[in-house]
Amino acid sequence: MSGSVYKIVELVGSSSTSWEEAAKNAVENAGKALKDLRIAEITQMDMKIEDGKVTAYRAKVNLSFKYQSSN
Repeated sequence: MSGSVYKIVELVGSSSTSWEEAAKNAVENAGKALKDLRIAEITQMDMKIEDGKVTAYRAKVNLSFKYQSSN
């Protein structure tokens, strides 16, 4: 009986407009290099502040994808 195995990586995406856009940037950029993306879980959100103003939104994302063995 065979099953699937998934690997989880942690990414940080950023955006000047929103946390949603930051998470989307992380997933879409990872999708250019990783195949069979499955689940993205936002684990943390924060903001970059300069001179008292928010300049960037950041989203930490755990992203799972299907593990492909070399066999």
